[in-house]
Amino acid sequence: MSTQTDIFRRIVKDRLGDPPVLVAPSTSVKELVMRMEREKATCAIVINSRNHPVGIVTEQDVTRRIAFKATPRTPVSKIMTSPLISIQSTDYLYHAVAFMRRRSLRHIPVLNERGHVCGILSLSEALSFLSEETLELMRMLTHEATLDGLRAVKAAQVELAEALFADNVPVPEVQSLLTDINRDIHRRILRNQLEAMASEKKWGKPPVDFSLIILGSGGRGENFLLPDQDNAFILDDYPDRHQMKIEPFFIELAERMTKELDAVGLPLCRGYVMATNPVWRKTRTQWREQVTYWMQSRSPATLRYCDIFFDYAHAFGAVDFSNELRDFVTEMGARNPGFLKDMFSIQEDHTVALGWFGQLQTETVNGRKGVINLKYRGTLPLVESARLLALKYGIPATSTFERLTQLHAHDAIDDDQYDYLISGLDYITRLLLRQQLEDFRANDDIGNFVPKVNLSKRERVYLVECFRAIDDLRGRLSSEFTMEF
Repeated sequence: MSTQTDIFRRIVKDRLGDPPVLVAPSTSVKELVMRMEREKATCAIVINSRNHPVGIVTEQDVTRRIAFKATPRTPVSKIMTSPLISIQSTDYLYHAVAFMRRRSLRHIPVLNERGHVCGILSLSEALSFLSEETLELMRMLTHEATLDGLRAVKAAQVELAEALFADNVPVPEVQSLLTDINRDIHRRILRNQLEAMASEKKWGKPPVDFSLIILGSGGRGENFLLPDQDNAFILDDYPDRHQMKIEPFFIELAERMTKELDAVGLPLCRGYVMATNPVWRKTRTQWREQVTYWMQSRSPATLRYCDIFFDYAHAFGAVDFSNELRDFVTEMGARNPGFLKDMFSIQEDHTVALGWFGQLQTETVNGRKGVINLKYRGTLPLVESARLLALKYGIPATSTFERLTQLHAHDAIDDDQYDYLISGLDYITRLLLRQQLEDFRANDDIGNFVPKVNLSKRERVYLVECFRAIDDLRGRLSSEFTMEF
């Protein structure tokens, strides 16, 4: 993984140092100063009887407040800074850095999932490994979680993609980072709406725990520049008699979330694959029942639902719910070869853009002649093939890159096939992202169509090789799933 993208995946706990100095509110100023000096600490966190932080005392507090205004016996509760501003250990590091810089904070307490202090983040330490270029990219991606701020974050993704593309970062890594940012937008909007509903008498806090999952390209970590929404809720099980109390809450939450996502630049799904649709809003048990029905029914509609659903990834909330369902899906896929055969049957005509004698096939779309659809006639056949083989071999991974890597580890694809497919995935996605960036700069509609004339002779030759590798894999699947030789 490249340094440029790795920086944006680090979380706060990756940069925590020694455990912080923790003191009770009744601790005397004298004892506090002695402890800070003994432990060479630049700050101390004041915690209550439940181990929750209530204040902070920094070196500046020692010099400004203690030296001139407090006696040695003064309790730290009298001189601490409160209420306390804190961050979560699982927050993205780049968010934390931007948050601290906007508020001129040199230190900030870090809390774990129980709300207990697990460390202190120092701004100077966090900044020590970041370049000026990275800091500028971070600034663009960390606006406040308002609608205008998140719109700016969404717009900044294009600049980020351009910068990484220019540095020759592998495009699957760029896609993965764009997906991470989109998932983060989901989380920030969802947190905002949960806080808003908690403050409203009509709604309050969620009546049961839940999980937000992202489907489609967002689940695979393969977003390009303008993905739409594909999301769903997994709710904890509850008695049927409570449905009229619980269901309205999550309908309201889903409507608020999807509306705001649309407003910031993640359009509503035209196929209505969103948590506002009851099909995509189920309890844990209902999800297992629905997936079982889809896999047993095998109608074209339910097979398409499976096609969308099986790539999901956790985004927010109770991760156990998402993992539990993933284990169920993985097990069901591995022991249902008839289902995999039927899945392949609805994908069989999804072929690469190769015609007679291995020539690149073009089409005319919206008046544009001689274009190649690099999504539907390039990456899609590979994505679908990797998914089917992953289900067959009980592989829970969702990204195409990781599926191919694990299939190789399972000896499901040989060394040569693996090299061709991995390099082909990188190459096709690179051509596609390059075209989308060109379309954006030209103020054209951003799509999946690359004019053949825009490809050099060398690019066309290598694209044919990539398509042949995918076509060979599709031929193997045809033999395995339909027994047609």
